Amino acid sequence: MQSQQSAPPIRLPIATGAGTFIATYSASGLAELDFPAAPGTVGQTSAGPVPPEVFAWHDLTTRAVLAVLSGKPPALLPPLDLTQGTAFQQDVWRELQSIVAGQTRSYGQIAAALGRPKACRAVGSACAANPLPLLVPCHRVLAAGGRLGGFSGGLHWKRHLLQVEGA
Repeated sequence: MQSQQSAPPIRLPIATGAGTFIATYSASGLAELDFPAAPGTVGQTSAGPVPPEVFAWHDLTTRAVLAVLSGKPPALLPPLDLTQGTAFQQDVWRELQSIVAGQTRSYGQIAAALGRPKACRAVGSACAANPLPLLVPCHRVLAAGGRLGGFSGGLHWKRHLLQVEGA
């Protein structure tokens, strides 16, 4: 019996006024969303045929990215493939999706909501590992005392996203 290999991920650009994001799709949905690289550069994208479902997912992803960048919640999201994370990371990422635009939570509040009140650092690590930081909104999570903390896209992105959301 032959072993079946999964299809390689498909990486497609999303051009915005703030730069070009790169969306990576697995066979299950949107698996990664990279912030724009240095101004004037574009990350590596896929060549070759793109399956029809990925075109549909990419359209939804593009609309969602543009909505978030303008401070609006996305109307629809493509299927999100968050399977690359641990069970705890996936729990954190699901909890992040419950934070409404314009609101923030602390790492401690997220840990408490998950029933692990002492896991603040682990929540921070899960946020840092979030493969979809724009759409699974870890930018809405703040350090103790309302400090910004970190953000995988850089603090300038975190400030910008919170500002356009009115947080």
